[in-house]
Amino acid sequence: MSTRIAFLKGHGTENDFVIVPDPGNTLDLPPATVAALCDRRAGIGGDGLLHVVRSAAHPEARSMAAEAEWFMDYRNGDGSVAEMCGNGVRVFARYLQRAGHVAEGDLAVATRAGVRSVHIAKDGDVTVGMGRALLPEGDVTVTVGERAWPARNVNMGNPHAVAFVDDLDHAGPLYDPPAFGPPSVYPDGVNVEFVVDRGLRHVALRVHERGSGETRSCGTGACAVAVAAARRDGIDPAVTGTPATYTVDVPGGRLVITERPDGGIEMTGPAVIVAEGEIDIEWLETVSP
Repeated sequence: MSTRIAFLKGHGTENDFVIVPDPGNTLDLPPATVAALCDRRAGIGGDGLLHVVRSAAHPEARSMAAEAEWFMDYRNGDGSVAEMCGNGVRVFARYLQRAGHVAEGDLAVATRAGVRSVHIAKDGDVTVGMGRALLPEGDVTVTVGERAWPARNVNMGNPHAVAFVDDLDHAGPLYDPPAFGPPSVYPDGVNVEFVVDRGLRHVALRVHERGSGETRSCGTGACAVAVAAARRDGIDPAVTGTPATYTVDVPGGRLVITERPDGGIEMTGPAVIVAEGEIDIEWLETVSP
């Protein structure tokens, strides 16, 4: 392992990440190490970790290297691997801009859910093409304590269960994953969003992200919520031929989600780098397996 490992800390609507630049994919980052880095008391602290690797250097991304130079090797806060993180992509792009790898404008980022198009605007916001939502058939139920709600099954490259509730407090503390059924619907776990209406095409959510617990924001979750709200409201851009835009308030800020008639979904929001430094190698060796 290198004697000097750089890191940065960033967030998108307060969904925060440890950023580890590693263009050549030379670092060994097993789950225990990632979890230690994301620990808010004993480590740097974050909802997840953004491992920044050139696509050509990573076995999971080489097939995408012709389309996207950089691969977001995303890990949840518990060290587990995740397919996609919408807020993470925005922060990932902001890091690439800060490091001088890209400029304002358009770029492509490889993820385990495929290549995502990104636009870095002059005003600082970052827009990510999040791909299409899949809406699997079948009933899903989400339960917290004595309350249970029907939920919409939405897949944004990762799985979501979207439940519309009367009060966000009904979601409880969200330290532990809410129960869902039937278990076979989400064999690898699920992100659960609890949603209330704030106005016309304006909703607010709380979310439990699998592997991270309750987070201040979830980009893919905001997209899943916007799609679920649109269908509940009888809106399908593929049918109307008109884009549908929803404002989604998260505990850490606000995201704007647009679903186009071709099914593509765009998410716009802020991305901020707040600090950078070096990981103490002696400490890291004590927590690595």
